[in-house]
Amino acid sequence: MSDARSEVDEVDDLVVAWRRERPDLDTSPMEVLSRVDRLARHVDRVRAAAFSRHGLEGWEFDVLAALRRSGAPYRASPSALVRATGVTSGTMTNRVDRLVGRGLVRRDSDPDDRRSIRVELTPEGRATVDWALVDLLDAERELLAGLDAPGRTTLAAGLRRLLASYGDPA
Repeated sequence: MSDARSEVDEVDDLVVAWRRERPDLDTSPMEVLSRVDRLARHVDRVRAAAFSRHGLEGWEFDVLAALRRSGAPYRASPSALVRATGVTSGTMTNRVDRLVGRGLVRRDSDPDDRRSIRVELTPEGRATVDWALVDLLDAERELLAGLDAPGRTTLAAGLRRLLASYGDPA
């Protein structure tokens, strides 16, 4: 990895310009958040490409991944999926309907309460999310290739502290 002091990017250029034009302002937040914003755009593109290779949209991956993370038998209530994905119950109903239509999940009666349903991954849904996860992690690893392991650990810790200061991300 090269010395960070010798690397200059477009954010450095815009910060220098703002400092020249508005020396009365502290532009240091731009040095972090403008880079986070630009990185987020790269992450969005990489994730969309990884999901697309498996015929998925990001929201589909989110629901399938929530079910997969729940452990065998890869089943959850719609309300648990709402909590895991941060969407409304109406949105989740629509998403589950679409995933059922694609054969990636099925609805079953809750064995403990016949008035409730559970959403369960089908074998096809499990295989799809598993392969999409492999591609996603490969792509994300590539995005982080410019950082060594200690750098990734430090960045993760700093971002964790920053996000924790905001509480629940939803």
